[in-house]
Amino acid sequence: MKTPSFLITIITIIFSQSLYSQQIAHRNSVIEKATQEISSANIESYIKDLVAIKTRHNLSSKSNPQYGIGAACKYIQNKLENLTQNGINKPEVILYNYKAGGAGSRLGREVMLTNIVAEFKGNSNDNRVILLLAHYDSRSFDNNDSTIFAPGANDNGSGVSALLEISRVLSRVSTPVNIKVAFLSGEEHGLLGAANLASIAKTQGWNVIAVINNDMIGNSRSSETELASNLKVRVFSENIPSFETETMKRDRVFNSAENDSPSRQLARYIKEIGERYVDNLEVKLIYRNDRFGRGGDHTPFSKEGISAVRICEYFENYDRTHQRVEVVNGKQLGDLPDGVDIEYVRKNCALNMATILNLSLSPDRPLNALMDVGGLSSSTRISWSDPSIGKKPSFYYILIRETDQPLWWKKIAVRGNEVVIPYSKDNYVFGIQSVSEDGCESLPVMIYGKR
Repeated sequence: MKTPSFLITIITIIFSQSLYSQQIAHRNSVIEKATQEISSANIESYIKDLVAIKTRHNLSSKSNPQYGIGAACKYIQNKLENLTQNGINKPEVILYNYKAGGAGSRLGREVMLTNIVAEFKGNSNDNRVILLLAHYDSRSFDNNDSTIFAPGANDNGSGVSALLEISRVLSRVSTPVNIKVAFLSGEEHGLLGAANLASIAKTQGWNVIAVINNDMIGNSRSSETELASNLKVRVFSENIPSFETETMKRDRVFNSAENDSPSRQLARYIKEIGERYVDNLEVKLIYRNDRFGRGGDHTPFSKEGISAVRICEYFENYDRTHQRVEVVNGKQLGDLPDGVDIEYVRKNCALNMATILNLSLSPDRPLNALMDVGGLSSSTRISWSDPSIGKKPSFYYILIRETDQPLWWKKIAVRGNEVVIPYSKDNYVFGIQSVSEDGCESLPVMIYGKR
């Protein structure tokens, strides 16, 4: 006798609930090895080299080989190009020059600035792109002073050093998808480099599935309150997308999905994968696009409709950020290397590495994920389509959480393209992920009900 499909579904669910009744961390050996290859000594060396350039102000010298933003640009370019000598995944290093500033702008005059992008090409015909960001410009207290010592050890030497080390490790790993590592100028004067690169990504049709901005990831002690810990890091993500069409708005409102933007799904993904691979680091999801009164290079990408988040230290030290390097009442001010917790940068670097590798080794997201809301039922029928690019998933995870909960509570492994689960659509929120044979998950996709 043929077994009813609903019974097969129930068997799958019961098995899956048993499998996931406890949290078991299954680590992919390729990803674990890559995170373990991250070198604290390298990170510290990069930061000291950047500080030795004295300033990376956007109006500083472009021609001096040892001083100014031009020297910083050349330093990063040389580090990336040297990777081509020994790596198996040699990056293509591209310089994107753009005009910025002018009369009445924060820069005051027009200058030519440079973004540096190292592209690690995928080994398949999968055209997805994962994009990492860190800005390399720096400033001191006076935003227009381009000659004062502006070491920028943490802001943003920490992010640059992490991306340089990620690039070194990526040159020894082969991935199916394209990973672009971008070092941006112009951040301190209005996110100029990010706006330029976001525009290029949009006009050239890059299939960017995730943007992760690393800005200030090395300080572990707060000013004023003197709280200290390198056990937590923040991930900022927008709630309602900056780029939202009328159709997207109708779907969001109908499904009460204000807490489920694509950027927020990326943030949850970073938390899950990061905590799977990086010990002694808790990823705190901050349900805001950024801190009050300030911004980051992920925002121009969000405005272009690209999923983008910011990774940032949990505690900030305002005695160091954008301060003159001086001692006042016995207290050292200024963004110097001794204010950077190298072990903290290493862990945050590993957080990035684990996330991008898990994502690059996963199938693409499912398409057309829908739940049937046309009838009254205590169960929920869900259907979806396979991804249109890349390898076909081995199976899928249905994700479940209660409506008042911030994180996915349960994963149910299913095969095929339709399932009925014994959970009410009125009481729960559902998502879905594609999963590879070795367990690497795609970004989650919200399962919407349609009128």
